[in-house]
Amino acid sequence: MSLWDTLLIPADKLQQLRTDAAADRPTHAWLFTGATGAPHREAAKIFAAALLCEQPDPQNRGCGQCKGCVTVMNGSHADFTHFSTEATHISIDEARELVMKAQDRPTVGRWRVILVEDTERMPERTSNVLLKAIEEPPPHTIWLLTAPSPNDVLVTIRSRCRPVQLPVPTDAQVHEYLLAHGVVDPLAHRAARLALGDAQEGYRLATDERAMARRELITSLILNVRSISSAFNAAEKLTDLADQDAQAVSALKDEQERQELLALLGIREGERVSPSLRAQVRRLEEQQKRRAKRVSSDTLLRSVAQVQTVLRDALTVALSAQAPLVNEHLREPLEAFCTRRSAQQLLEDVQAVELTLRRLRTNANARLALEALMSRFVYQ
Repeated sequence: MSLWDTLLIPADKLQQLRTDAAADRPTHAWLFTGATGAPHREAAKIFAAALLCEQPDPQNRGCGQCKGCVTVMNGSHADFTHFSTEATHISIDEARELVMKAQDRPTVGRWRVILVEDTERMPERTSNVLLKAIEEPPPHTIWLLTAPSPNDVLVTIRSRCRPVQLPVPTDAQVHEYLLAHGVVDPLAHRAARLALGDAQEGYRLATDERAMARRELITSLILNVRSISSAFNAAEKLTDLADQDAQAVSALKDEQERQELLALLGIREGERVSPSLRAQVRRLEEQQKRRAKRVSSDTLLRSVAQVQTVLRDALTVALSAQAPLVNEHLREPLEAFCTRRSAQQLLEDVQAVELTLRRLRTNANARLALEALMSRFVYQ
């Protein structure tokens, strides 16, 4: 199975990306966008892997098996720079460093590929530093940018990139993906509903009982808030569960990437890494440390988004709507919850979660933000 087969995106967009990655001279700058749950980041990374794939037949690039693909996906490829930030904005110095990196000629691949996530966090001054490099890039450099939407990127940057806007996969698409990967109903159906459009997350929930148990605990937290102390406990519990989930995700991915890299380098388990190969292993470890922070942030955001699904379900119950519930297993507690809150309050609660998500994306103190959110549900 190639890397492209893991993407849940419309067939026409998938085929266009495959064709563009196989071109002799691809477009020099791309902007991948999508709402929360859309696979725009994954698509950008897979596109980078296809650009640096070692398959001689262009139509087979993005194989996922060659050294080029594996090292791009684990962040250790010498010609691939993957930048993301936990800060509220991307600094001018960071942008200048990327611009300098773009001047380097590729060492082992066809291109120097630079993937910049969170482009929406670039202030205008920082964007202007990057603008010249994107406007007149070296002939061997390809820029890949990601953002939630085109409007989040400065127009001068946006106008010089080829746009790739991807939708959030539907529950039905995730469900089909899980069935195709050996998950059976009703577990596949349940995991697809809880995955919020993320097929990989759905597969993890379906195959890891502890991950599913943590997710069910998260969704039940607000239903058990009665007092201020229980609200604070719920905020603490949510943070702890998100941390556990993030650590589990990182540990699994880190070990898999390490094993793949060692196999490519011809190093057996437990064997000493020679000095000539140590740099590649060290580069992978550094990439994994940087990614761990991002995984932690993304997992907390996903956990809070799961809380929002509970409130939307409660609103569905309160209005006697006929729509299916995401958290069908909580129907009885939701009915009891609705006796304590009006439809108007529930709508305001959904909006409050959205505000909390925006605060967390701008590096607000997570514990304080969650305590403020949970305090809304104190039973009076």
